[in-house]
This record gives sequence, C-alpha cells and structure tokens, in this order.
Amino acid sequence: MSNQKKNDVRETIRAGYADIAETGSFVGAGSQAVREKLAGGSCCGGSGGGDGGTGGGSCCGPSTISVGQLAEEIGYSADELTALPEGANMGLSCGNPTAIASLQDGEVVVDLGSGGGFDVFLAGPKVGEAGRAIGVDMTHEMISKARRNMASYTKATGLENVEFRLGEIEALPLGDRTADAVLSNCVINLSVDKPRVWREIFRVLKPGGRVAISDIALLRELPEAAKTTAEDWVGCVAGASLVDDIRSDLTDAGFENIELTTKPEYVRAMTQTGDPLYARLEGLLPDGVSAEDCITSLDITAMKPAKVGCC
Repeated sequence: MSNQKKNDVRETIRAGYADIAETGSFVGAGSQAVREKLAGGSCCGGSGGGDGGTGGGSCCGPSTISVGQLAEEIGYSADELTALPEGANMGLSCGNPTAIASLQDGEVVVDLGSGGGFDVFLAGPKVGEAGRAIGVDMTHEMISKARRNMASYTKATGLENVEFRLGEIEALPLGDRTADAVLSNCVINLSVDKPRVWREIFRVLKPGGRVAISDIALLRELPEAAKTTAEDWVGCVAGASLVDDIRSDLTDAGFENIELTTKPEYVRAMTQTGDPLYARLEGLLPDGVSAEDCITSLDITAMKPAKVGCC
C-alpha cells in the first residue's frame, strides 16, 4: 500500500468514526471527498449504533440486533451495561477485553481506540481509586464524547480515575513503561501499520505488563472485492490480518506467552441478524464459504517479559 493510500485510509477511518460519534452512522458530508477517493463512491446510510438502538457495529446500516444485545452476545453482563454512562456503548465492540485482562486495584490500564469510553468506564472501577484508566483515540469527536461522559461516571462510581487523550495508536501519547495492561476492542485491525502498533504497545507496557485485546481477524484471505470500499475499512473487514500474521507481529515486537483464541459469536451475530456489510460480504465469497469461515473475533493475550533491554 502506497503512503498516499495509507493516508486516504487513515482519513477515511477518522472521518467515519467522527460521523459515528456525532450521528450514530457513517454518512457525514464532511468526509465525502476522502471516501470517494478510496471507494469510488459514497458509503451507504443507516444507523451505526446508538443507545439501545439497532446498528450492531458495522458502518453500513442497521442490523436487527441492538447495541445492548450485541454486547451481551460477546460477553458483557447486563449489570455492566446498565452501569455505563449514556452513549458509551455504540455497538463498536467485537469482544470483551476487560474480561480477560484480570485488572487489579492500583494498576494503570490503557485502552487503544477508546471511542466513547466503553471499556475505559468498565476498567476504572476494577483498578480503583489508586489506579488509572486511560483512553486513547485519534478522533476529536470521540474524545469529546467520552469526556462528556466522565461526570456521569464519577457520579455513579465516586471515582475520578479515568482520562482520555487524543492520539494515534501508532504513536501513543504515553511514556515508556507506564502501563500495567493495554486493552483494545476492535481497533488494531483499522491501523495501516500494525507492526508499529505492537511495538508501541510493547514500549508503553511495564516489564511484566500484559496485553488483553479483542479484534477482528481473518481465518483465510478475503476476495479483493471485499477490501476496496470505505465501509469495509470502517466496518473492520478490509484491514483485518490473518491470525498467523498477528502472532508473528507480536513475536517480532518482543511479546511472550502469546495466546490467540478465536471467538465466533460476533461474526455469527452479524450474519444472523442481517448486518448489511456482512450480507454483502457473503455475496462475494465462493459457493459453500461463509463469513464465519473467513472472519473471526479474536481474543489476544500476551506479556512483555519481566526483564527486557532498553524498552
């Protein structure tokens, strides 16, 4: 991919998630020129997520599953969802990284691509008053949305231990060895430089720190026709890596104790409830091959060695 293409993809993703933060869908006119450059046309409309509404997670219009139902399908409890500030759950998750992170009181946890603050607000009570939950997102509109939710979080929990920073996951606005754990939920697939993301995660983790990430991954390569439109990027399909490539990136970055666990629930929910992006994808696949044969949600856990060199 050329540098210009990478820039186009990055700006399409930024514009798409700005739309989702402000309107609940990937349709804003401000990003139209970038989308046409990438896609040769505009994205379809529809609701990409809202409080309790339809739009279970792709940019391209509503499925019949609500954001709350989707979150429960992929492992969040009803109690967790009820406790969230209004608007924090936008149906953009493909797993539950806080459930696999084993967060402890007093830890510093960082969430990459924190959106409206969904996983940050869930992690905050787990790390407690002595801990810190930091969200990083590259979209001004998402950061603003999450910061508006902070007062509601503090009122409900009595805690003032969350913050949100504007930045890209390829160049995290964090110092070396600052985090005990790094979370991310359906975001790393969006990066056009994934090896750099894993190196950044390694850098900001303390020795012995850990990764707990849910992401979209590929079990087999997709047809090129499924990787060419703007909605495929924002909908987390076009940028997904093969599972074996993710393992290689983690290894190259220096991680150990790598575990990759496929979780079919997310893709199954998307296909069974008629999500338009997945319905279109199924039409592009060979006979006898389903979206579930190609795409999976993946739980990723790994550790930074307790003894490392300079970083």
